[in-house]
Amino acid sequence: MNYSSQVEKDYEVRGWYGATQEVLHDGGSATAPLIKAAAGVIIKNPFAGKFVADLSALTAPSAAIGYALGERAVALLGGRPAESYGKGGIAGVAGEQEHVVACVTTTFGDPLREAIGGGAAWISSASKVASAGTAIDIPLAHKDELYIRSHYDAFTFVVPDGPRPDEILICVAVATGGRVHQRVGGMSVADLKATA
Repeated sequence: MNYSSQVEKDYEVRGWYGATQEVLHDGGSATAPLIKAAAGVIIKNPFAGKFVADLSALTAPSAAIGYALGERAVALLGGRPAESYGKGGIAGVAGEQEHVVACVTTTFGDPLREAIGGGAAWISSASKVASAGTAIDIPLAHKDELYIRSHYDAFTFVVPDGPRPDEILICVAVATGGRVHQRVGGMSVADLKATA
């Protein structure tokens, strides 16, 4: 199924966005690169400028957004598997934070997990109301175990002309591993594999 096309049928989409980072070091010796990627979509907010109790019109079709953004983000990793993930979004200033949250519930999250190759841990999230061009730090954590400290990270994502006041930006981020020079201990990926 073409999930991007389905999103465009279910919502009024203005555009799709993506970004990547390739980190080789953070002050120490160069390492194997950490690839981080984010994908986002800007949709029209049907509830901008008014308070509506029932937000199911945003939630019900959001599975397609989860699939589409997951596929797009993983594609940006260039064939490398995703080890961590996160989600979030920004409502334009005529909307509410709750409008973003309505788009990224479990209805969205389970398809995101499937699109990136699975994930047992809950998906870290950030949401806010802001003007066009505001950055959002999408939190990252290991996709199978929230307590793997090495993978606590973020991807700063921005769409320069969005979201406009009557729009919502929904976005996800993925990464191929933990921070490049992580060294503060805690549960490791090796520990996770040993208990599997």
